[in-house]
Amino acid sequence: MLAKLLCLTAALSLTGIPAGASEIRRVVTTLDNENRSTTLFDAQVPLEAGKSGIPGADLWVTDSDPAGFSQADAAKTQVGLAPPVRGTVFRVIEFLPVDDAKLAKMDPSFMMKVVGSDAPARGVPPSSPLMHRTRTVDYAIIMSGEIDMKLDDETIHLKQGDIVVQQATNHAWLNHGKEPCRVLFVLMDSKQP
Repeated sequence: MLAKLLCLTAALSLTGIPAGASEIRRVVTTLDNENRSTTLFDAQVPLEAGKSGIPGADLWVTDSDPAGFSQADAAKTQVGLAPPVRGTVFRVIEFLPVDDAKLAKMDPSFMMKVVGSDAPARGVPPSSPLMHRTRTVDYAIIMSGEIDMKLDDETIHLKQGDIVVQQATNHAWLNHGKEPCRVLFVLMDSKQP
C-alpha cells in the first residue's frame, strides 16, 4: 500500500497534476412510487485524483447488459479503470498540461500497471508512461480544451466537440496546451480484441 502511495505521489509531482482540480454537476433521474419522473440526484461531484493521479469522477456505473436501474448512487460502485464485466462506466476526466521532460523520467509502463489485469493481451508494449489499453470500447467527447491522443504510430490532435471511439487499443492522453482539457468517457466492457 505504501509503495502504491509513493508511486502515485511521484506521478503527481512528475506530471504536475494537482489533486481535486474541479467538479461537475450530475443530475440523475428516476421514477417515483406513482411512476412519475423525478430527480434522484442533483449535485456537484468533485473530480479527485485516482490511481493514475489524474483528476476525474465516475458519474455512473452499470454491471449488467442490458443495464438495470438503481435507487442508490451507482457511481459509488468500486471499479478500476475498466467497467465491471458486461457493464459500463460513465466518467469525466480533467487532463491538466503535462511536462514532457518530466514525463520522460516516468516508468514507461506506468499506466499499464494502473490498468493491471484489465488489459487485453493483444497489443504492443506501451511507448509512453501514460499509454494504456483496456478491454473496452470507449466513447470519448472532448468537452473543453484540446488534447493529443497518442497511438502506437501516430498522434491525433483533438479539440472541443471532437469525438473518439477507442476500441481496446494502446492510447495516451497528452495535454500539451496551457489550459485543462475535460473529456467525458463511456467505457463499455468488450470481448477480447
